[in-house]
Amino acid sequence: MTEMIAISEKRATESAKHKRGRTMKKWIGKAVQGVLTLFLVSLLIFFATQAMPGDVARVILGVNATPERLEVVREQLGLNLPLFQQYTQWLFGILRGDWGTSLTSGAPVADILGMRLRNSVTLGLSALVIMLPIALVLGVIAAQLKDRAFDHLFMGTSMVINAVPEFVLGTVLIALFGTTVFHWFPPVALIPPTDMPWWHIAALVLPITTLVTGGVAYLSRLVRVSFIDVMNSEYIQTAQLKGLSTRRILYRHALPNALAPIIPAASLVAAFLIGGTVVVEYLFSYPGIGSVLIEAVGNRDLPLIQAVVLIIATAYFVFNFIADLLSEAGAGARKG
Repeated sequence: MTEMIAISEKRATESAKHKRGRTMKKWIGKAVQGVLTLFLVSLLIFFATQAMPGDVARVILGVNATPERLEVVREQLGLNLPLFQQYTQWLFGILRGDWGTSLTSGAPVADILGMRLRNSVTLGLSALVIMLPIALVLGVIAAQLKDRAFDHLFMGTSMVINAVPEFVLGTVLIALFGTTVFHWFPPVALIPPTDMPWWHIAALVLPITTLVTGGVAYLSRLVRVSFIDVMNSEYIQTAQLKGLSTRRILYRHALPNALAPIIPAASLVAAFLIGGTVVVEYLFSYPGIGSVLIEAVGNRDLPLIQAVVLIIATAYFVFNFIADLLSEAGAGARKG
């Protein structure tokens, strides 16, 4: 009997060891896949920006520049080098922390993006922190009141908001609360470069509201569906038959299980926020990386464009990677 127990424990230990090994290999594979993806993204970004129309040297010197001066600038910027050589110089520069120099301002790209990145992170993070609890509460209430008036109103409103692009939503908010109807908040978020964004709370209200409204409309629908599925499950019905209180069933049994599939979705929403932030920053003239990207495209400032797009693509990849990780962990926990 003792030998059988020992053999069983040994097999369980070996099984757990093999499982950890498979999980480790899987995530190493995903990390390698991620590095390759970012490498391909960097290739795409570089060659796509190089294919943009216009001559960078002429953009810098103006239309009256002589051919000799244009040639000198091209040589200084390395524009005469083969494209692949330009790419390798750009890529290794980024790996060393050298993001290049802005063609329009002459300032290092890292210096320009440092402040802008701080502002964008503040905007996106604030929206996410506000969005998550609101989406959770609304989704749970709608699930609890399924097929009632509140649920119908919630479903209709969220569907309409999901169908409306951020710039339309933001424009409506500006008209309602910034210019035409009320004058409660500034319609643009002009924050001085030396100021922290949270020093200007009033200027942040409308941009954050735009991001939160769209995110809540999407996430709360997921919460509602997930919560309804959990409430219809057998173990919840068993808990009801045992006579457990509604509050205990709701908060101790239903909510933790309903949250499991929502957490990865929240990571994906954070990834989508990046794209929405670019539009919202431009609409409200908010000094973040979205507005600097649009300015750089207008000025054909290639180093700045490449850096911003690479940062956005990397952030998008990281959030998707986290969503996969949380999804796998949640699935493993539910199986366990």
